[in-house]
Amino acid sequence: MSAAEETDVIVIGGGMAGAGAAFEISRSAKVVLLERESHCGYHTTGRSAASFTENYGNGVIRRIVLASRSFLTEPPAGFSDYPLLSKRGMITVARADQLELLAQDLEAAQALVPSIVAMTPAEAIQRVPVLRADYLAGAYIEPHSMDIDVNGLHQGFLRGARARGARIVTNAGVKVVDRQGGQWRVDTPAGTFLAPRIVNAAGAWGDEIAVMAGVRPVGLQPKRRTAFNIPAPAGVDISDWPLVHDVGAEFYFKPDAGQLFVSPADATLSPPMDAYAEDIDVAVGAERLERATTIEVQRVSRSWAGLRTFVADGSPVVGPDDEAPDFIWLVGQGGYGIKTSPALSRVCASLIAGGGMPDDVARQGVYLADLTPNRLRGAQSTRAAS
Repeated sequence: MSAAEETDVIVIGGGMAGAGAAFEISRSAKVVLLERESHCGYHTTGRSAASFTENYGNGVIRRIVLASRSFLTEPPAGFSDYPLLSKRGMITVARADQLELLAQDLEAAQALVPSIVAMTPAEAIQRVPVLRADYLAGAYIEPHSMDIDVNGLHQGFLRGARARGARIVTNAGVKVVDRQGGQWRVDTPAGTFLAPRIVNAAGAWGDEIAVMAGVRPVGLQPKRRTAFNIPAPAGVDISDWPLVHDVGAEFYFKPDAGQLFVSPADATLSPPMDAYAEDIDVAVGAERLERATTIEVQRVSRSWAGLRTFVADGSPVVGPDDEAPDFIWLVGQGGYGIKTSPALSRVCASLIAGGGMPDDVARQGVYLADLTPNRLRGAQSTRAAS
């Protein structure tokens, strides 16, 4: 049997969260990242809607996104060969029975993102001509919502981590986690690894990793989200359409490589698994799209699903476990893990290095008590997520 490999920090999970953490932590520590699949990003990271919007999620999420924009707009030199963000925009639409909700949503949105403005149904239809005039009663637009190059961001994190000396180990599903002589021992099919600290970035499997390590779970709830592609309407150039999002979170759609990306915005509880699209959810998405637009769904090109993992208050869980301080959580990003990854990666690295909340993240009004796991175990937060 080969000897265990020693390192400073073991990161479990090679999705966007783990890759970002490895990138930031490896600035000052030796890192080994363990990924259970044959390549990193196989699960939720590779199934994202690839949208950067500052107007989605609870108040904590939105502030973390604001703190992530500068990295995505101007990544470090050599991080990516192409821009990580590209122009898209997002229109939020409402039926007549949703107008009160739309007004409330718009007021809350403008408090953090003043560039969001109301638009008339006619203006929305001018931007997206397939919207039905007899469906649409109100709308507003987030003009600076963007598309994210998810693969470019993920690969940039991995490439940068390797350049700083991190080792990325695939086919390394965790079998055993225990403590030996003041260190964590992690057994995998790819070998055994020792480190004084672990970062649990295992996504939907995060509570399972915690149980292996003898750490209390935080109550992660994986929820399935379905998406599918359909051909663009014949003879229509959809390339400049914004993302269209229903204010009641019943559907959204956007251009995607010459086709339309559609989702029924489902959130079905699921065990941790390799999620797949259920026919009924695809059918629901198609019906909602047809009700709101003149599009008739005749063929689905491809369908898939991913797991968005939440805790009770909807905010991420980032930081040392209150009962096992060398076990660091980086989970519960919900459906916002791509666009929050730059800021949350830096928060995680700062806490491991003995620092506090990075100044630029703190300036957005994000508090450690909003993120650390003890808030989920009866501790009172100094500022509740809103």
